[in-house]
Amino acid sequence: MSGRPLVLASASPRRLELLEAAGFRPRPVAADLEDDAVRVRFLMPAALVEALAAFKAARVTRMLGDEGERDAVVVAADTLCFDGSRPVGKPRDEAEAGAFLRAWRGCPHRTVTGVCVLVDGRRTLFSDLATVEVGDLDDGEIDRYVAGGGWRGKAGGYNLAERLAAGWPIRCEGDPTSVMGLPMQRVVPLLRSLGCGPDGGVR
Repeated sequence: MSGRPLVLASASPRRLELLEAAGFRPRPVAADLEDDAVRVRFLMPAALVEALAAFKAARVTRMLGDEGERDAVVVAADTLCFDGSRPVGKPRDEAEAGAFLRAWRGCPHRTVTGVCVLVDGRRTLFSDLATVEVGDLDDGEIDRYVAGGGWRGKAGGYNLAERLAAGWPIRCEGDPTSVMGLPMQRVVPLLRSLGCGPDGGVR
């Protein structure tokens, strides 16, 4: 049975794949916001990613209202890695991607994903924390990965599932899907409670 329309306020293919793998059929609508334009650097990690997710959800909800689509459940998320207290987003270029990955070796880092769900003017906001540790990854492997462009568009310069599949020595403490951009252990029951259902959403 088809459920309530579900809109993913993101252009991220990884978030879309996670929702589809859980049985949802969301319609992706990009929020068209540059994270750096709205980032408030003095916020604590959880508050920062939650604020960014809330910006995206509100932006897409307004866009849908302009189109006359007012009954959709809108889910937005933002993911950042943290080097100590310093937020680390998506690398700007190859040099920064390589620097990120070298910094992660042997030094556990936090990945925090903020989620905002908006429906009927009601907002649910939360964040999820996971800790990732990259083992002894040699410079040659990093250089090949960076040259191949796999770092593009990924917080911290990597996607956890892809790198595990590639045999990288990575250990995750927490929900791996949170590191991938959407903490599904918490998102799935929330969306079902809002009427989306396992097959909810429309294209």
